[in-house]
Amino acid sequence: MPAFDLDTELTSERTHLAESRAALARMRGRAEALFSTGDKVAGDAYTAEQLGRHMARRVKELADDPATPLFFGRLDIDEAAYHVGRRHVTDDAGEPMVLDWRAPLSRSFYRASVRDPQGVATRRRFGFVKGELTSFEDEHLDRGEELGTSSRILTAEIERPRVGPMRDIVATIQPEQDELVRAEITDSICVQGAPGTGKTAVGLHRAAYLLYLHRERLRRSGVLIVGPNTAFLSYISAVLPTLGEVEVQQATVDELVGRTTVRATDTPEAALVKHDVRMAEVLRRALWAKLGKPTEPIMVSDGSYRWRIDAEPLRRIVDEARRDGLPYAVGRERVRARVVGLLQRQSEYRTGNSPTDGWLRRMSKVAPVTGFLDAAWPAVTPEALVTEVLTDPPAGVLDDQERDAIRWAKPPRTVKSAKFSAADLLLIDEAAGLLERAASFGHVVVDEAQDLSPMQARAIARRSEHGSITVLGDLAQGTAPWAAAEWRETLGHLGKPEAAVVPLTIGFRVPASVLTLANRLLPALGVDVPEAVSLRSDGDLVLVPVADPSALDAETLAEVTAALVHEGSVALIAADEAVDRLRGHLAAAGIPNATPDDVDAEERVTVVPATLVKGLEYDHVVVHEPADIVAAEPKGLNRLYVVLTRAVSRLSVVHAKPLPGPLA
Repeated sequence: MPAFDLDTELTSERTHLAESRAALARMRGRAEALFSTGDKVAGDAYTAEQLGRHMARRVKELADDPATPLFFGRLDIDEAAYHVGRRHVTDDAGEPMVLDWRAPLSRSFYRASVRDPQGVATRRRFGFVKGELTSFEDEHLDRGEELGTSSRILTAEIERPRVGPMRDIVATIQPEQDELVRAEITDSICVQGAPGTGKTAVGLHRAAYLLYLHRERLRRSGVLIVGPNTAFLSYISAVLPTLGEVEVQQATVDELVGRTTVRATDTPEAALVKHDVRMAEVLRRALWAKLGKPTEPIMVSDGSYRWRIDAEPLRRIVDEARRDGLPYAVGRERVRARVVGLLQRQSEYRTGNSPTDGWLRRMSKVAPVTGFLDAAWPAVTPEALVTEVLTDPPAGVLDDQERDAIRWAKPPRTVKSAKFSAADLLLIDEAAGLLERAASFGHVVVDEAQDLSPMQARAIARRSEHGSITVLGDLAQGTAPWAAAEWRETLGHLGKPEAAVVPLTIGFRVPASVLTLANRLLPALGVDVPEAVSLRSDGDLVLVPVADPSALDAETLAEVTAALVHEGSVALIAADEAVDRLRGHLAAAGIPNATPDDVDAEERVTVVPATLVKGLEYDHVVVHEPADIVAAEPKGLNRLYVVLTRAVSRLSVVHAKPLPGPLA
């Protein structure tokens, strides 16, 4: 690039930003105009409705946030300049002013290097403060200049303080992350990501990339994000809309299977059995055991003639439908249709005429046909099947102790009066999948997947049977009683046993001092995962021993107060039983605070139960009494590993009890 005056160049880039924003506003204005006149130009009501939905979606996609830069980079290729940003912006003539980060040419922004410049002479990164362009930084790849992760602007963006929901990472995607983001839609991938490696962001950006590349296909089949809890989903909720993607479904597993209200609580022993994959076989056997073998003929009258179907053809119809491998309810209707087909052929033979559709419908509902169906292939609901199994668990799969664990102490009088637990809803969903095929999404992203039980994984698999899946997690952060120790078994339950497992070990968010402390727990966690390595040498780690246990809360409050001197978010993480008490102390001290569900809260301090902190990040984390966090659950050391790795700038560990063994 020829020599230039920095101020002049900065002014030129600011002008391009202003012109790009104006062009985006005109694009949105045209979409709004079309939206308002859609019912006038459409030929009929249905077309008008479809056009209206499309234009409403388009208007949302073109929304502009003045605090979010429209572009963050520029590529100089063959003496032409291409600005790379969060969405595609064109001028009035249709010429690009900003390239979408997902466009093929934009790939070079993330992949080009001195070794492989991909035609890029200069790569420019822009620095912004609250949407205002303040600086830029050039890498002259054609001169052998490459900054990589030593880029001042890149580092500043990665380390920018956390406030509010999760942000996109389009300005900082690294080559190894970009390979995963741009993987083919047919590929299912499992990302084993250590803390701070950006695995969640990779999964969300892959969803955005696939929507860009396969928009119509995925608009029909849908994209689903599955998270561990509502706090986590609230935290990530702003990422895709920032990238212009507004029609992605988000849900927890409990929400996916929530056919009925949870009104009961399981014992730990019962929950373990109900989450076990063998329950799928228990339900399957119980369902298909309901089939009967026809032994008597049926006689059917249509008012004019009587028809007879002998037991042998009836047995053949049932056996053939069973061998077809259809879902149970579909098989029942197949049997009904074939019985009516035999009646139709007899009618055609005797009368010489084809029966009407009305005649066929009547024959499918006459008492002899429905009576035969109810005996040979009874109608079943998912709730009824689960109620039956839990009232008297069948032998053959579970041992006596396991059957006793799940057996209802007081069976309900009717299915409608049954009180189901959260785990029972998984069984009901499994039963529903045996009866009917569930709708399948085109792509599913599953985060914190290491904590999925086999039955939870199967519920997700039913919703991704015909699509690909992105599995995100960290085996070291597994805290559920059924947490995975290796990925292959979980991938099998998810229906994608062939998915590649790709490790991410380079941390960009968590400081090295914090990771070094947390990594001391790894040998005690019972999983084989590589240690995370941080590129950040900054960050503070403070261990605060408290000699007098009665002063523990006061010292914790002092650490929170000290953290507020710094910029960014503050999290006070404690064992669940201590949360309400600590929130009371903060309120008494006049320190406003929120819970992790308050994603739009303006308070800088969030008090987080240790069991809900997974997947969240905060600038400064104050950990209250690690020994209590460990003692609260069987996988307490895993939980502590999660807690310690939530800090992206500073970590304070306040304790009156001895630190857990590996940290001592």
